[in-house]
Amino acid sequence: MHLRVTFVAAARSSSLLAERFEDDRPLDQAGWDEVQRAAPELVPLAAAELRYCSPTPRSRATGDALGYAPLAQPALRDCGMGRWRGFTLGEAMAREPSAVDAWLADPRSAPHGGESLTSFISRVGGWLDTRPADDGSRIVAVAEPSVVRAALVYALKAQPSAYWNIDVRPLSTITLTGVNGRWNLRLESVPQHA
Repeated sequence: MHLRVTFVAAARSSSLLAERFEDDRPLDQAGWDEVQRAAPELVPLAAAELRYCSPTPRSRATGDALGYAPLAQPALRDCGMGRWRGFTLGEAMAREPSAVDAWLADPRSAPHGGESLTSFISRVGGWLDTRPADDGSRIVAVAEPSVVRAALVYALKAQPSAYWNIDVRPLSTITLTGVNGRWNLRLESVPQHA
């Protein structure tokens, strides 16, 4: 049986420039407002047989606000950033510029003492590949934008460096269809309004 896994990027907890590695902050007011505006389009995804989320406060709050009542999945957590946890990219660059350069250039490196990009993509892909096909064919997962990016790289069998070329905006969705190790990106058409 083929699965249909729709990822919903969590609403924001800060402005894009203030995003922090492994950010555990709850939704900010702008994030709540975004959820309310997007709800009419995203609430129907609650009909999925299985509903999951990243274990972050903003992912859980996004899923709850959309009526998904998602089950937190540790495998959908953000990339482990070691000593850079809680830093913005700019802060990490100011403290360890050569380490940040190495991390951005080599997906196997983890100069921060956390998880490499390659390991992160593999972890998210492992979660995707172990979804139970016999429990239902439709799945929704609210996750951090980084997790959605990792899922796309894995599903498309792209080079890990492609991760840096994917822009996932808050509350955007992507749908993957397939089964263990064989995934396709499905782009939906937008309904035309009269």
